[in-house]
Amino acid sequence: MEEITYSEAVLQEYKIGMGSFAEKLPDVARAYHAFTESCFEEGKLGQKDKQLIALAISVHAHNEYCILYHTKGCLDAGSTEEEMMEAIGVAAALGGGSAMSQGVTIWQDALEDFTGTVQ
Repeated sequence: MEEITYSEAVLQEYKIGMGSFAEKLPDVARAYHAFTESCFEEGKLGQKDKQLIALAISVHAHNEYCILYHTKGCLDAGSTEEEMMEAIGVAAALGGGSAMSQGVTIWQDALEDFTGTVQ
């Protein structure tokens, strides 16, 4: 029996889960697949760019299945390791920027509202 990698096992688990879902809610599964396929069609952005964007969003969203799926998609579309690392860097900047922007605005407003003091 051939051993498979962790990533292959996770993607297989996803395929099995999606198959089960599609059996129980075929119309929803078909609509979901049609929607996502149309989002990844060639357009002003090519497959490689779309897969890099999806990888970055997956990392930012902490979505393990999508990280694996879109890493494979990036490789299939011809992305290099360096391009994927840059996309992940952008995701990291967005994550840090999100935390900072929330901290210097919403948190400060909440602190002021709850304590009655201006920081």
